[in-house]
Amino acid sequence: MEKGLNTIIIGGGVAGMTAALYLKRAGKEVVIFEKEAPGGQITRTATIENYPGIKKIEGPELAFQMYEQLTSLGVEFIFEEVTGIEKKEEKFIVKTNNGEVVSENIVLTLGRNPKRLGIKNEQRLSGKGISWCAICDGPLYRNKKVAVIGGGRAALEEALYLSKMCSNVTLIHRRDEFRTENSLVEQIELTKNIELEVPNQVVEFVEEEEKLKKLILEDGKEIIVDGCFEFIGQEPSTAICKNLNILDQDGYIKVNQNFETEVPNLYAGGDCIKKNLYQIVTACADGATIAEEILKKDSNKK
Repeated sequence: MEKGLNTIIIGGGVAGMTAALYLKRAGKEVVIFEKEAPGGQITRTATIENYPGIKKIEGPELAFQMYEQLTSLGVEFIFEEVTGIEKKEEKFIVKTNNGEVVSENIVLTLGRNPKRLGIKNEQRLSGKGISWCAICDGPLYRNKKVAVIGGGRAALEEALYLSKMCSNVTLIHRRDEFRTENSLVEQIELTKNIELEVPNQVVEFVEEEEKLKKLILEDGKEIIVDGCFEFIGQEPSTAICKNLNILDQDGYIKVNQNFETEVPNLYAGGDCIKKNLYQIVTACADGATIAEEILKKDSNKK
């Protein structure tokens, strides 16, 4: 792992894989570091219906197709967690528990992690009834009762996904209006085994025999459930960048219109930067733009 590369991409989501695609097709040596499965957020998305050219596809399937496309071109995926990044003269050193890799350019496509409510017993019951991924854990609750917390697109989409396998889904949102398109709200209202608790919110998780037993709501109502899925937003997964002084007050990576940070040849895109729309198409655009900037700079060096 001591070879020098043109570009190292940290994060194998849509933005990272798109950047790798453009760079590899241009003849650049590029590797992707990914600590989990390739695809990032879309691997936790049940159904995708707003990606141009594809009428309907499951998130994990789209992720695998992207992964296969890259590996067929010879892009190397290194399934390790990056522990640190250091700038030394004109090069970057990327560190893992297994060694170091040197590169001219770094692309950070680190994604985001689910936010948590921070209420009683939440941490204790993580993985014991409380989950942040319906497509990962939904099958565990087949023919059982579950709750979904949240009022955005993700919450409603996952409630619909769970309604196809669970006997009952209670959708809990602290406001009386949802933050997504009307067509999705209409689907929720027409689904017979989805019940709404709005406006309301969970104030406590109650356990029994080290498993989630019920939810206590703000209005005092108690809801017996086998599982609960939280979709209340995301926060950037940028802890490895703290020493680089490139983060804003919310932990997002600061970039210019070319997706370059204040550190030359260090780029960022996808969900770890602050922007108006977090979608597959915008992640693709970020990755493509970053690759073109790297290619342009390399061309100017000649």
